[in-house]
Amino acid sequence: MSTENTKFVDKFTMFAVKLGNQIHLRSLRDAFATVMPLYILAGLAVLLNNTVFTWLFSGKTLANIQYWGVVLTNATLNISSLLIAAIVGYFLAQNRKYKNPLAAAMISLAALVAMMPNTVSLVPDGAKKAVDVSAVLPFTNLGTGAMFAGIITALIATELFIKISNIKQLQVNLGDSVPPAVGRSFSVLIPIIIIMSLFAVVSATLYNLTGMNMINLITTFIQEPLRHIGTGLWGCLILYSLGNLLWLFGIHQSVIYSSILEPLLIINITENIAAYNAGEKIPNIINVSQVQAFGLMGGSGSTICLLLATFIVGKSSVTRNVAKLSFAPGLFNINEPVIFGYPIVYNISMAVPFVLVPALGILISYIATVTGFISPCVIQVPWTIPPLLSSFLATAGDWKAVLVQLVILILGVLIYMPFVKINDRVLAKQAEENK
Repeated sequence: MSTENTKFVDKFTMFAVKLGNQIHLRSLRDAFATVMPLYILAGLAVLLNNTVFTWLFSGKTLANIQYWGVVLTNATLNISSLLIAAIVGYFLAQNRKYKNPLAAAMISLAALVAMMPNTVSLVPDGAKKAVDVSAVLPFTNLGTGAMFAGIITALIATELFIKISNIKQLQVNLGDSVPPAVGRSFSVLIPIIIIMSLFAVVSATLYNLTGMNMINLITTFIQEPLRHIGTGLWGCLILYSLGNLLWLFGIHQSVIYSSILEPLLIINITENIAAYNAGEKIPNIINVSQVQAFGLMGGSGSTICLLLATFIVGKSSVTRNVAKLSFAPGLFNINEPVIFGYPIVYNISMAVPFVLVPALGILISYIATVTGFISPCVIQVPWTIPPLLSSFLATAGDWKAVLVQLVILILGVLIYMPFVKINDRVLAKQAEENK
């Protein structure tokens, strides 16, 4: 590798590492990883409520059984903004090395509620016209639609809280004779009063001057434009491909995927789950389940296709042995043995298919969904679900999605095959030169 190329790789690597370690992005990544089990549970509840239970029960019995799924949905999806606000606040404080991250989580959640409207318009059961109701917090403001507002509020509230609470003059010290928990509470008493009063002033000012609230403003002017760009077809393809490209430099694709793209994709799937549960039109084709099912077969780079291609045309004993050892974990989308053993890292021979095959999978599944051939992904399934089963579960039991995933798998194998041959020749050349 030339000196110029080495310098470029080094600079690119440093930039990617700094981006991945950026404290706010890292906090978002940690937060969404923490809350993920609840969204998977919500998807399971919706899947059972709207498919399996409807096959087994009917009438009042069905309604009684489905109550189980309803309360689980309320406890997960429908309070998404509260959950994410508290968890983001906690991890941001922890990443800032702040001594009391639970206080940051508390202030983040409280600040978000302070930004919500005191009066909302609701349609009572059985009625046709909406009525204004005060002193309630509807799921429309607590759930998936306000997740981005929860994130932004948590980031701002936590940063302000940490800065203000570190001012010694504002700390209330009761001495060493009081219990530690009491001492910590009073230590941040004045900062909490300042922060909450500030958010309340902003909320009141918005309401009195514009009649709007911060939740609506953030959702309308920040969340929706950003989400439509990042999770549109081309935005998703570019960001996801850039993430996979990082693997070629030995950098985990989570630098871009988990920190930037995945939070937006998770918002999309939570909206889909809620819409599917309510029997409404599914709003988002591109979402985290769609990307994982059709663009993550065997792990980053859809390397299950690479392993199959190696079994078919591979001649190198080295890569065939790696493929044998990697196939079992690869079925569950765990492919670090392939990334570092085949290897993918710094292997120019594998660059094109490693980036192309996942992008092709996302594109084909997008077209299949747009044309109505397959159902949209409406269930968030664990990323470790094997290929073919993952598409069936993600689409709530659409067998045609399995066919599409199978076609993508076959195309991926065909695309990888010539590059496996090229890689074998490169390895043979290198072996000759090292003799």
